[in-house]
Amino acid sequence: MNPSEERVSDLSGTALTRLLSLYYWKRWLWAFVRFILIVGLSFVILYPILKKISTAIKDRTDLYSPIVVWIPENLSLDNFMYAIRTMDYWNTLLNTSFLASMTTVLTACSCALAGYGFARLKFKGSNLLFACVILTILVPPTTILIPMYLNLKDFTLLGLIPLFNGGRSVNLLNTYWPFILTSIFGISYKAGLFIFIFRQFFRGIPKEVEEAAYVDGASVTRTFTWIMLPNAIPAILTVCLFSFVWQWNDSFFTTTYLTSAKVMSTQLSSLPFNLQIALSGTAGRQDPFYLDMVQDTGTLLAILPLILIYLFVQRYFVESVERTGVVG
Repeated sequence: MNPSEERVSDLSGTALTRLLSLYYWKRWLWAFVRFILIVGLSFVILYPILKKISTAIKDRTDLYSPIVVWIPENLSLDNFMYAIRTMDYWNTLLNTSFLASMTTVLTACSCALAGYGFARLKFKGSNLLFACVILTILVPPTTILIPMYLNLKDFTLLGLIPLFNGGRSVNLLNTYWPFILTSIFGISYKAGLFIFIFRQFFRGIPKEVEEAAYVDGASVTRTFTWIMLPNAIPAILTVCLFSFVWQWNDSFFTTTYLTSAKVMSTQLSSLPFNLQIALSGTAGRQDPFYLDMVQDTGTLLAILPLILIYLFVQRYFVESVERTGVVG
């Protein structure tokens, strides 16, 4: 056997060994499983969005066309025009952005203070109190809806307001005050999770950083403001993004406390009824399939700002989540 034939024989033997290797097959099997998972998750996430985009650009006549499934036969922007006009979209967008931004800033501030207190300031009963905070993550928000609603409807601030208001309480419903108060006092939606994120992040910062500040004469407040907060930028970004998105998408508390304000959740819930009035002048019967089409268009308009925001901040969001230890 000449040298070239021996080289071919060795290569063939190496290839056969690799094919028979268990590690080789396990690696390719895991790659195939990951591919299936990624494709499946992408389909689950993207399918509703692509379906709504396809529906939004359809003409009304395409509803009953047997050949139209995804790509419309007649492109039209009438659905966007009806949804924007019926929802008063630009005013609604401004109100929702203001509400989400306000609650995000207040929630981040209050939860950062609470998280730092649980991480560094040890006091009697701190572990029990933190366990109660974790418990709020597990408790469904519906369990506290009725007492919260009654308290905000007849708000007395521990009996102090009637002393200066002629014995009358204050009704805070249909105002931004329910969201302001719950955000300031760290009892807003998912506040327990945000406190946990800040606590874990502050515990990961070396204590020597704070001790050096104390040696230089800095107080606890100054150390927290000038030393700890700048180092907690990843946690702040994570909490702000989560809080903004959850408040934007919230329909449970928003429709309960703000029944007359023009925000996305209330406008989407009343869109079919308002559209019937806009199309016929009365709340008479309209084509239900066309109403669903405009409803899908309104939903697409509601989530479109979040998609645009995520496209610009996705890199910072992923980095922040990884550094806070929420995943990985």
